[in-house]
Amino acid sequence: MILTKRLGAEFFGTFWLVFGGCGSAIFAAAFPDVGIGLLGVALAFGLTVLTMVYAVGGISGGHFNPAVSFGLWAGGRFPAKDLVPYIVAQVLGAIVAAAALYYVASGQEGYGGGLASNGYGEHSPGGYSYMSALVIEVLMTFFFLFIILGATDKRAPKGFAGIAIGLTLTLIHLISIPITNTSVNPARSTGPAIFEAIFGNGIALTQLWFFWVMPIIGAILAGVVYKWFESKGEEAE
Repeated sequence: MILTKRLGAEFFGTFWLVFGGCGSAIFAAAFPDVGIGLLGVALAFGLTVLTMVYAVGGISGGHFNPAVSFGLWAGGRFPAKDLVPYIVAQVLGAIVAAAALYYVASGQEGYGGGLASNGYGEHSPGGYSYMSALVIEVLMTFFFLFIILGATDKRAPKGFAGIAIGLTLTLIHLISIPITNTSVNPARSTGPAIFEAIFGNGIALTQLWFFWVMPIIGAILAGVVYKWFESKGEEAE
């Protein structure tokens, strides 16, 4: 598939992830009487990835996340020359999704400008520290990529990768929403942070570097570790 079509798939896939996942948190999580709560938001993020993996995964590989692209590169599954174009497409998709979310949300009287941004310390939903956030983002992204690499391994059952990946992202959110509002995706963090900086207090933008560095570290570690599992070294006798 030519690069422009792959980039288009990444743009729309990342748009859907941010719009669907963050949108569920903004509009439906605490809706009076029938709000979907933390469980619903976690499921929404998982469903966005699951649906888009089946929709456009065959076109672009279904990354929708700069950390995933880095992890697949570290695991020998993705060429370095495509990293920057993929990341640009993913970030643009996230920014456009955040713009759409802000436009819709601002139509409600009394809207405070929040877009489900990520944070630690004073910006953590549960008040968790920098180090707590560091461990959770590296660890959760590591296992996200480890499962992606395993589910898409040629030895894995065919046709089920999207389900495994979507459910993994759901589980990750169930664990880490109270700690960082769950990133494991630098593009997902970037879109909301930009619009909160323009229309809100800007704390998320000052912490945005963290939600690029930590997920990418976790993803690269997973790529390296899973590559070891794929190696054909002989067992010592």
